[in-house]
Order: sequence, then C-alpha cells, then structure tokens
Amino acid sequence: MAVVTAQRPALNCGVGIGLRAPHAAEVAARRPNLAFIEVHAENYMAETVALKRLLELRRDYPVSIHGVALSLGSAEELDRVHLSRFKRLNERVEPTLVSEHLAWSAIGDVYLNDPLPLPYTEESLDLFCRRVEETQEVLGRRVLIENPASYLRYRHSSIPEPEFLTEVVRRTGCGILCDVNNLYVSARNLRFDPIAYLDALPIEAIGEIHLAGHHTSEDVDILIDDHGSRVAEAVWNLHAAALQRFGPVPALIEWDTNLPALETLLDEARHAQELADACCHVDTA
Repeated sequence: MAVVTAQRPALNCGVGIGLRAPHAAEVAARRPNLAFIEVHAENYMAETVALKRLLELRRDYPVSIHGVALSLGSAEELDRVHLSRFKRLNERVEPTLVSEHLAWSAIGDVYLNDPLPLPYTEESLDLFCRRVEETQEVLGRRVLIENPASYLRYRHSSIPEPEFLTEVVRRTGCGILCDVNNLYVSARNLRFDPIAYLDALPIEAIGEIHLAGHHTSEDVDILIDDHGSRVAEAVWNLHAAALQRFGPVPALIEWDTNLPALETLLDEARHAQELADACCHVDTA
C-alpha cells in the first residue's frame, strides 16, 4: 500500500551541484548562484565539522540528501540502525529531496563501494517495494528511487527496468530520480533505446535528474559511470529529450572522482540551467 503521495518538489527547473569535501569551504565562502546542493547521506551521519557546515549552508540553499548505503534491493533484512541514522539526518537538515538507488550494496557485514543491480522479477519487485514502503514510513516522506548504470543483464529478469520502476511508484507512492547519464551508459552497454525508456516512465513521478560524466573501459567495449569528467554531448542531448518529456525538473551535476576546480562544476551547472530555462520558457510561452 502506498503511504506517501507523489508530488513535485518546489525546485522546479533549478540546477544544483553535488557538494564534495574539497569544495565545501569554497562554496561556503563564495555562496555561488545554485538552486540547491546535494550531499551523500552517509558523509553526514556523525557530529562533524562537515555536518556543521552543511547546517550552515542550508540557510542559503535547499538541500537534497542522496543515500548510497541503504541497500534497498538486498535480500537480507533492511539495516534499521542505518535507517534510523538516515532519519535523524533528515530531521536535522530538513531536505527538499531525498533519494536512494534501485540496487543493493551490502551483504552481511560487507558494504560494497558501488550499487549493484538486482534481477527484475516479481519476487524482487515485492521485496523492493516493501523496503521502499518501510523507508518512507520511517522518514515520513516520499523517497526518489534512482535508475542504475548497468553493465549486464540477469538471465532471469522478466520485467523491463522502466516497467519495474513504474510499478514501484504505483505500489509505494515513491518518486523517480532519473539519472540521465546512467540511462545513457546502460542503453549503450545493453543496446536498448534510451528514448523509449524515458517514454515508459510516469511523468508525474520524476522528482530529480542527475547528470554526470563517464568513460570507456580500456579492457572491454563498455561505458563506465565514474562521475569523473564533464557531461558528454550525447548525455546533454538525452537530457534535453528528458526535459521535453518531463517538463521542469530539478537537475544535479554529479562529480565524484578526479574532482576539478569548483568553477568547472559551476560551468556545467550553468549549461544545465540554460537547457532548463529554455525548457521552462517553452512550457510557459
């Protein structure tokens, strides 16, 4: 049963950046023109200088909290200790958006660095929906679920990914974080049409878009979602198609490896804002 109704966030077509530790002091000092900032939840669950700075920044910027370790797709029990920490952070920060992944990333006491795919079956759909429902009940709010970057298919996946996500939305009332770079990487690696994927998603559920860089593997002919470079032209084109499909949606520039100067991230954000403004202008003309 859905416990949280889907709704649009208040950020409209604004663009933000992922706040990473090497840039935090400069962002605090410069206060650049950004619609919002996004942080990884797990970096702010303890009383640290980083959390203190985030609480100061939230006076000037809406904050999006992006979870990376709840492992909602795991067959094991949900880590309720971690979820309670997530809840406390949400209560402290009062974020505009909260998100997690269509993935699993933990088994036993082992936590993996990357979110891993799950088979898209009725069994995993039931399990994932239960995890999302519990998370939303604990947090008392809607959570956005991000589509993964994929490098393989499970042999026994019987439900196409966009249909799987759509059914999760229908059953739980959650939203979708459409990671356009992940979609491009997956479409290229698994040879499917990314536009058809966008067309299969429910428009009203899209709460945020992620944009990031990727690279081509040196060993095999696949793209790797590494968040370590500027957004590729093909991803910008796919983002434009997403804006045409979904209308004004807040977008985020993610950059996690090979971090550049802050000005490079701001330049990417400006380009994303230009695309968003063009979309908003068309919608309101």
